[in-house]
Amino acid sequence: DAYNPSFPLHNILINNCAVGVLCMKRFQIPSIPSTTNKSIRFPNNLIEQVEEEIKGTNCTFSAFVVEAVRVALEETREADSK
Repeated sequence: DAYNPSFPLHNILINNCAVGVLCMKRFQIPSIPSTTNKSIRFPNNLIEQVEEEIKGTNCTFSAFVVEAVRVALEETREADSK
């Protein structure tokens, strides 16, 4: 979970068209963050959808949920700052 392959995508205007620009971060040796085990309940249909989405990938259910929460928090912070 420490490795995060996603990079921020910033929109810029070129000829009045929004264009996504990939901004790569400087490589840093990842460290394994401390974790806490939390038990949460998911609706069965949501579990099925996540499991279908990650089928055939090298992604675990936990990694998918952690990344989804990270993205949701980032989008919330960005929306709050506007």
